[in-house]
Amino acid sequence: MELRSAELARALAHTPGKAPPALAPIYLIAGDETLLVEEACDSVLEAARHAGFEEREVLRVESGFDWQRLGAAAASLSLFATRRIIDLRVPDSAFGREGGEALAAYAAHPPEDTLLLIRAGRLDARQRGSAWHRAVAAAGVVVTIWPVNANELPRWLEERLRKAGVTVTRDALTLFAERVEGNLLAAVQEVQKLALQGLPQPLDTEALLGVLEDAANFDAFELVDATLGGDARRVARVIRALEEAGVAVFAVLGALVSQLRRLRAGEYLPPQRQRMAAEFLRRVGGPDGVERMLAICALIDAQGKGEVPGDPWRSLSELLLRAAGVRLLPGPSGLTLLRGAARGIG
Repeated sequence: MELRSAELARALAHTPGKAPPALAPIYLIAGDETLLVEEACDSVLEAARHAGFEEREVLRVESGFDWQRLGAAAASLSLFATRRIIDLRVPDSAFGREGGEALAAYAAHPPEDTLLLIRAGRLDARQRGSAWHRAVAAAGVVVTIWPVNANELPRWLEERLRKAGVTVTRDALTLFAERVEGNLLAAVQEVQKLALQGLPQPLDTEALLGVLEDAANFDAFELVDATLGGDARRVARVIRALEEAGVAVFAVLGALVSQLRRLRAGEYLPPQRQRMAAEFLRRVGGPDGVERMLAICALIDAQGKGEVPGDPWRSLSELLLRAAGVRLLPGPSGLTLLRGAARGIG
């Protein structure tokens, strides 16, 4: 079966004094938010310990990994306990044909008294639709971890703070989210720090500023997501941070062009991103608008190389703000030299 991360937590919850919950023979936990993947895996391991799984064997899939080791580990007898865990770690989601066949074979006949925990990076659409993925989902539990987006972050932080025994005002929560946006590990560290401060509660913005570090960690993909989501304020903030940090404009263009090409090709997107993409396409004028944006990106690339006059960061900023739904005021524009390609956007 496939579960959300919150559903996994409820399924694994153990009430003291009662029998531990029944565990599946296989758990696949995958996603590109390392902190959340590791926390979900830790919850499986904790539940397994309550259920009497005392021995653990770690298999790391690296270059040249022999997938027969998985079958050998499953067939070997436990030395110290009747119940054991095989902790299979696939950091680059490098399953390949051999890995897929090994997992499908394992899922067809999972050994008794053995729990297989697979932790992996983000799986693409092809992997999520593969035979081995379906076999694992049929035999066990699959959890896909999605990143916490900007809209979800305040609620996520509030829950973390509550569990740590910390309360903050609404304005302070907004400030907190802005400071740690894009860096969940830093967010967790800051929550832990606040819990140890012993400050009067609820914390207001002034108190928070006194102890909070600016841990926002923007990258080109954060900027693209803000553009797709129509969050113009965030677009302006992130692009300014990227430029000030010395990020190459070509890196941002590369991420943007990659996403635009995926939209043009109609590649699979999660339901939430499907809605976001539909709104984005409506704002820019559908497939024709995507084509115009790609043409503009090519010209901004030429600006960055000095082949076309103009400031590439200014042109890119105006392009993304228009794509996010902002109608810029009349006047000199960084897109003036690109007006022909830009016509129709915004």
